[in-house]
Amino acid sequence: MASSRVLLALSLALLTLTVASLPGTPTALSTSYYNKRCASLQPAVRSAMARAVASDPTTAAAVLRLFFHDCFVNGCDASVLLDDDTTTNLIGEKSAFPNANSLRGYEAIDAIKSAVESACPATVSCADVLALAARDAVSLLGGPSWNVRLGRLDARIASRDAANANLPGPGSSLSSLLDAFQRKGLSARDMTALSGAHTVGRARCATFRGRAGGGANGSGGEVINATYAAELRGACGGGDGAVAPLDVATPDAFDNGYFRALMERRGLLHSDQELFNGGSQDALVRKYARDGAAFAGDFAKAMVRMGNLAPAPGTPLEVRKYCRRPN
Repeated sequence: MASSRVLLALSLALLTLTVASLPGTPTALSTSYYNKRCASLQPAVRSAMARAVASDPTTAAAVLRLFFHDCFVNGCDASVLLDDDTTTNLIGEKSAFPNANSLRGYEAIDAIKSAVESACPATVSCADVLALAARDAVSLLGGPSWNVRLGRLDARIASRDAANANLPGPGSSLSSLLDAFQRKGLSARDMTALSGAHTVGRARCATFRGRAGGGANGSGGEVINATYAAELRGACGGGDGAVAPLDVATPDAFDNGYFRALMERRGLLHSDQELFNGGSQDALVRKYARDGAAFAGDFAKAMVRMGNLAPAPGTPLEVRKYCRRPN
């Protein structure tokens, strides 16, 4: 009887090992996943990301945003990087409404992936490259660093409809933001910390014109600093494509300036100011505004949790050699 149980246990262990080794089968994420597979991976990503940021500091915010928009749509599977392909009827996420006129940084990821392929051919997924690049983007701008769990695979498919349905928009209310993050298994604290990514980067006038045109009050009824509203109206004089910094004080430094701006009623987007508008997150915004270390620590933890979002069971997966198309 005992020997039968031993044989059964060994058989199950062998089956588990066999399934985990099949191409396209997700594995548990681990900080040591590439230690033997590609020991030079993280230095290669860091070096390529550093070159991109040195050439254009705004690339860091762009890459960070790519990671968010990837993970929030069917998990962290690099589907956001796929180009449309009429020959295979692939309609990707790049043309979704939240992405079409705002996402960029694809060329930076292409360059990083190329460097990684040179070091370790057909080994590292684009999803893992993007996760590492996002971490390095933050730290290169003076923000926190964290140990990235690795072992993701790349989707062979993408969904424009899912991108349109899952990504919170600039006009989102606090309740809709909380709901969107909760549906991903992320807490209210995670949501507020991750929103702090808006301490870097810029947004198009099309996303904040309602705030700019509201005088002392934005279109959603939230209070906006009158001087700031006038500045935004000036920025929008250049049309919908004109941009303004999400954190007017330090737009290319990853710090807690975003939260200080919210307390001053200088949130660029309606969804930003909703975090400090007499609601449930006001106290946390105040804490982050006065304690940058607390924000940095919570942001790093929330990035790890968001990075754990996995594609749905049955999603066709692989390690893409080129991030813009399936193999």
